Amino acid sequence: MRLARIDTADGPVAGEYEDGVVRADGAEYEVGVDGDLLPPCDPSAMYCVGRNYAETLDQMEYERPEEPDFFIKPPASLLAHEDPIEYPEFTEELTYAGELAAVIDERCHDVSEDEVPDVVRGYTIMNDVDALDQQGRTARKAFDGSGPLGPWLETDLDPRGIDMHTDIGDERRQDANTELMLFDPYEIVSYLSKRFTFRPGDVVAFGSPANPGLVEPGDTVEITYEGVGTLRNGIVASSE
Repeated sequence: MRLARIDTADGPVAGEYEDGVVRADGAEYEVGVDGDLLPPCDPSAMYCVGRNYAETLDQMEYERPEEPDFFIKPPASLLAHEDPIEYPEFTEELTYAGELAAVIDERCHDVSEDEVPDVVRGYTIMNDVDALDQQGRTARKAFDGSGPLGPWLETDLDPRGIDMHTDIGDERRQDANTELMLFDPYEIVSYLSKRFTFRPGDVVAFGSPANPGLVEPGDTVEITYEGVGTLRNGIVASSE
């Protein structure tokens, strides 16, 4: 089942998504007519794991981590499916990275790997946008609009061993499978839950396969994960 949030004239509505329609409380809302999709959750934080694919480590000349390596994006970084990503004036090296992400369903702490499927509401897609020439991860990755998320949640998914690809225009930039992760999604959620108390709607992103790369205004980034869907966002020049 797919779950989505839509911004209607009466405010945000959450419900089941199918064929461009969100159904909730006996009403139907057509995406693009009755409102646009919102990010599929309202997190207090987005916990993002880096350096989780061996090929990415080789490409970026990173050392292999002995345990999940993570950072946090704030809610201000959220963008919805089809929202434009503004190219910040403070960087000349803006990059994309196509990542699978879990959304937590309940307040929880110290979750075992076996318990992870019980505390995850569903899976979605994140574009880990990065201002690569800035100093430190917070400056690089935690700015406004650096966390496009969506388009919806898929509740019936085993995240281990699914295909993904990222396209920029007509060019395929990423092509991989989640079985190539160094730490699988259940390991990562369990690991982070020992350090943080998750709240409903919080996001855990599992890292990007090889070939995260540069984008420019005018590019469109399309990230597809098998069984989930496609997150699409265009890059636009800063309005500042």
